[in-house]
Amino acid sequence: MTPTLTAAPDSFVRTDLVRLPGGEWFTGAGFGLFVHWDHASQQGIEISWPLVGRSIIPGSDRVEDTVTVEQYQSTAATFDPVEWDAVALARLAKRAGARYVVFTARHHAGYSMFHTAHSDFGIQHSPFGRDITREFVEAIHAEGIRVGIYYSLPDWNHPDYPAFTMDDRPYPLEHWPAAGDPANAGTPVADDRHRRPTPEQWARYQDYLRGQLTELLTGYGTIDLLWFDGEWERSEEEWDSAGLRALIKSLQPDVVINDRLLGQGDYKTPEQGFPVTAPEGPWELCLTIGQMWAWRPGDTKSKSTVSLLTTLIEVASRGGNLLLNIGPKGDGSLNASQVRTLEEIGAWMDTHAESVVGVSPTRGVDFYGPSTARQGTLYLHLVMRPIEQVVVRGIPVGRVRSVRLLATGEELPFEVNVEVHEQVEQNGEPLGELHIPAPTASGAAIDVLAIDFEPLAG
Repeated sequence: MTPTLTAAPDSFVRTDLVRLPGGEWFTGAGFGLFVHWDHASQQGIEISWPLVGRSIIPGSDRVEDTVTVEQYQSTAATFDPVEWDAVALARLAKRAGARYVVFTARHHAGYSMFHTAHSDFGIQHSPFGRDITREFVEAIHAEGIRVGIYYSLPDWNHPDYPAFTMDDRPYPLEHWPAAGDPANAGTPVADDRHRRPTPEQWARYQDYLRGQLTELLTGYGTIDLLWFDGEWERSEEEWDSAGLRALIKSLQPDVVINDRLLGQGDYKTPEQGFPVTAPEGPWELCLTIGQMWAWRPGDTKSKSTVSLLTTLIEVASRGGNLLLNIGPKGDGSLNASQVRTLEEIGAWMDTHAESVVGVSPTRGVDFYGPSTARQGTLYLHLVMRPIEQVVVRGIPVGRVRSVRLLATGEELPFEVNVEVHEQVEQNGEPLGELHIPAPTASGAAIDVLAIDFEPLAG
């Protein structure tokens, strides 16, 4: 009798990943781009944080960009990024292998990079005048890439927030403007010299938030993801996170929302460092190429392409996505070194994307590097070059059809070994170990082996 081939999942593929209703694309997207930019890039300084006199580098007490509030905002009047080319950015994202791109429509400093009826402080009142966010969205859509919008909950320029002034320095992270909250009475936080809005001001500010979000979600076509930030300055109740989510979902039911909309997010967002323990559920690591988010000429400590690809692989092997940031210059042109890095990532993705996009973490696989899988294929990432052979254990070796070097497509020899005395089985088939002679390096930044399996017979 001829055996039938079933769709039973392979034992090495994790099948418990959470897929968001309407946002199923997010789990397994693998790689996205983040774009940080506002008028202050003309000064070659970090976005927003110099306004409050803080460094954005984790653990640093040194302020890289010493400017006053007035100095930070002064370049809003001269913002004319004539070299901005949304189509070129979108094509670069495509070549790099990005499945989604997130753009800063408004960062903490309050400058709107889109046309809005709710503020005079933005791109429409600049010498440039054009709606940069609209151009971004249209170009990204044209390349078939998912669109994300970054939107800061705080606005340090809005009078009803209230606007941040030099008198509000120093800015203690997570204290401003919480100092005035009655819940903090009698605590060290209450000693900070910071102001809170009146109920009337806060109601107006919430109308402003809702008004801008409504503009972004009704005037720009499909928005696949909303990336909130700055949530630490208020409580879930003050932001009215549930109300904001209800509004957002009424306008774009399938949009994915990050966890910085307190209590209402769909996925977790560790930042600038690989989490010690991978988060439960959908997640994304956001990471800069250098140390800064916005373009800064002195930001020369860039991560190597191999380092970034290793991070991408490790994130994918734990069920997450990597959101890698770039920062355009003040004239709108892209940083040449960042472009080069993305081109190098794209060259690797041309032949290796199948190992980090649309894959799942593995289970029960014993291998000395990161591994990912999809039904019928296991991927072994050689982030450390093997000296003599590659050994992987805990897989159904009896169904191995072939071993491929992804960079070249070359089929590699292999040997199977199954423990006889205390054999381990999964789904009624023996698990064993596979021995693959170390392949000659292909020249790719990181080589990957693909082990293909025959379907499970039932």
